[in-house]
Amino acid sequence: MRVNAERLWQMLMEMAKIGATDKGGNTRLALSDQDISGRNLLLEWARKINLSVHYDEIGNLILRRSGQNDERLPIVMGSHLDTQPKGGRFDGIYGVLAGMEVLQRLTEENITTSHPLELIVWMNEEGARFTPAMMGSATFVGILPKQQAYDTTDKHGISVYEELIRT
Repeated sequence: MRVNAERLWQMLMEMAKIGATDKGGNTRLALSDQDISGRNLLLEWARKINLSVHYDEIGNLILRRSGQNDERLPIVMGSHLDTQPKGGRFDGIYGVLAGMEVLQRLTEENITTSHPLELIVWMNEEGARFTPAMMGSATFVGILPKQQAYDTTDKHGISVYEELIRT
């Protein structure tokens, strides 16, 4: 089984349109309208292959493909869609979209894995809007208390919690 390189490239190019900068990079700060647009595009692709969708309490997006035994621990892959201001067009999104391509190929080939598979889009991994970086994954594994993450504000005084409610 091989990836569909053309489809993966097309997904990368579609995602790169969201928050595109004049020099070929991207700006999709965590929980901004651009970040949410990127997540919504990913959700369109996820719906086409019937992935289940879940957001955890800190805003990590979790897409799940069932396995033969859904009680088993999932095999997890992913990355992030948020960027630095004027960041690189492939940073973060390549990990997310490579995972999506794996899920698409498995679906096309009618392959059922023993374990469920999860594709996770971490919230605020870059830390460009809200500090600290890696907020979504740190909260997920219990290193960063959820309330501390919620209370974090950007330079305009907008909190993570306010943005999670808004989006």
